[in-house]
Amino acid sequence: MRTAPDAVFKALADPTRRAIFERLSRGGERTVRVLTDSSGVSQPAVSKHLGVLKLAGLVRNRREGRETHYSAQPQGLAPMIDWMSLYGAFWRDRFDRLETLLSKMDQ
Repeated sequence: MRTAPDAVFKALADPTRRAIFERLSRGGERTVRVLTDSSGVSQPAVSKHLGVLKLAGLVRNRREGRETHYSAQPQGLAPMIDWMSLYGAFWRDRFDRLETLLSKMDQ
């Protein structure tokens, strides 16, 4: 099941969640402890942020003994990219029309 764009936008609207997602995207899999050490917020707060990211399809987790490891799921950005592509095409069309109109007005 694909996540709605709203869930992705909401998850990434928070700067702490964005930072966690970026860290996982760039640095690979990390434990909650490692993410907490570098985040400047408490472990319960990091866990809560990871839960929101997981619900949005942006991270996945796996248990290994007593630790939970998280990794980024870049394909979770697809709903947001699709939404942006739709509106990108819309605005390109509008700007092309404006350019045409302005060119006609200059003649």
